[in-house]
Amino acid sequence: MEQGRFTILFVSLAVILDIVGLILFFVGIFAPLSFWDFFVLSGPLLIFLSLVFWIFWYLGNLTVSEEELNLHKPDIL
Repeated sequence: MEQGRFTILFVSLAVILDIVGLILFFVGIFAPLSFWDFFVLSGPLLIFLSLVFWIFWYLGNLTVSEEELNLHKPDIL
């Protein structure tokens, strides 16, 4: 499997959710709407959900050397 195959997808989804969450949050704060609470609460919720994609992006960028993958434990018996 090639290195960082899905990392572009995860980072772009995380950034999109962050931007949409911030827009919803600021619309809820500054727009004179009667249902402002929907925007004020859904914006930070989207930002929190983007944390999942940031974690996936981080885990996708981790590298493990071949030596660490092929560790041989000595037999106890």
